[in-house]
Amino acid sequence: MTKTPIKRDADFLPLEELKKVQQQRWYIQADYVKAHSSFYKQHLRNEELPQSLNRLERLPFTTKEHLRHDQQKHHPFGSYLAAEEKNIVRMHRTSGTSGTAMNLALTATDAQITAIVGGRAQRASGLTDNHRVVHCLNYKLWMGGFTDHTTLEETGAMVFPYGVGGTEGLIQLIQDMNINAISCTPSYPAVLEQVIETSFSGLRPDQLGLKLGLFGGEPGLDDPAFKQRLENTWGFQARNSNYGVTDVLCNFAGQTTRDNDLHFMAMDVLYPELIDPETGDNKLWKEGETGELVLTHLYKQAQPLIRFRTNDIIQLTGVDTASCGRTTPRFKVIGRSDDMIVVRGINVFPTMLASVINQNKGCSGEYRITLDQPPPYNLLNIEIERSKKGSLKDSLKEELEQTIKDTIGIRTIVKLLGYNSLPRTEGKTKRVIRNF
Repeated sequence: MTKTPIKRDADFLPLEELKKVQQQRWYIQADYVKAHSSFYKQHLRNEELPQSLNRLERLPFTTKEHLRHDQQKHHPFGSYLAAEEKNIVRMHRTSGTSGTAMNLALTATDAQITAIVGGRAQRASGLTDNHRVVHCLNYKLWMGGFTDHTTLEETGAMVFPYGVGGTEGLIQLIQDMNINAISCTPSYPAVLEQVIETSFSGLRPDQLGLKLGLFGGEPGLDDPAFKQRLENTWGFQARNSNYGVTDVLCNFAGQTTRDNDLHFMAMDVLYPELIDPETGDNKLWKEGETGELVLTHLYKQAQPLIRFRTNDIIQLTGVDTASCGRTTPRFKVIGRSDDMIVVRGINVFPTMLASVINQNKGCSGEYRITLDQPPPYNLLNIEIERSKKGSLKDSLKEELEQTIKDTIGIRTIVKLLGYNSLPRTEGKTKRVIRNF
């Protein structure tokens, strides 16, 4: 068996030992970046990389726009490619939904580390070698397909690489092969529910025998009402087992069987910081603090990044040893800074609206925010889909508008839609439509 470059159980390392591992890795990684990354030679403007991780905050940030511009200028992988192209064993591409698609390169070591770290998250969420798991993410270049497949295999589970499409065949496969776990986006079960209702007369989702639902790629599982609705409908344990940042590491955090907070599973290969998203100033890494997550690779060959701004706003919920014995920090994702909408001075994330909608039994949980012009905004226009037995009466519309105002503090104009009016998707569901 090939020797693993990192420990499979590093999420249980004592905190002091973990800090030593981080610092030792940074010594090597800093020298590697200085020697092999043309991008950082220019980006850092001859600034010396500090030997101590505690001094990283004096370095400039790396942003998605920096990387896009660099790949356009140095096609296909950018000048931040620090490995020889002959050593690249796998290439992925982002969807490009928020801009130009990015080309992501992995060496064999990068791929192995990615699988091991992601395996920690999947294992923490309850996946074991006793599971048969069907993987329903897009295998066409997207990292969530094949690379996430390897994280599932890392747990010892039997993996069925189904991908997207052919939903009726998927339901049949689950029945035929006694599959007891599914890996997909949180919005995909709604697609399956539609197909079961129309094509499998008399069958209920909770009769398929799925015991574990592993989700990623979209927000949603942090909302207790949404999670409870999934579990009640399907009869499985629903967990966010797959949080990551594609340019950095596709899966490095997941919920555990003991609590709903995400555990940061990559402290031995990633160094996290928390910053004020407006000023860029560093914030204290302590329980209760909220800010934008910034990441630096401690072990990466192909496309190493230093102080990469993720645009994800998180809240730290624990930095000591968790009840499960893991020493990795815990956090909740508040939302993405580029999804944030400011309404009369209030920062609004789609997940905040989803939380209100999911608690109302008259709604299906599906919604869409439409922005017809650039900011500023005095109110938001929201289309909300009623549940199968929900009412289209004005009382529900007024109830939702009032609850959103009381809970979030903003005015909305709610347009109620009939059940199944909004599109279900096998991929990521777009909640905010910008018509400008």
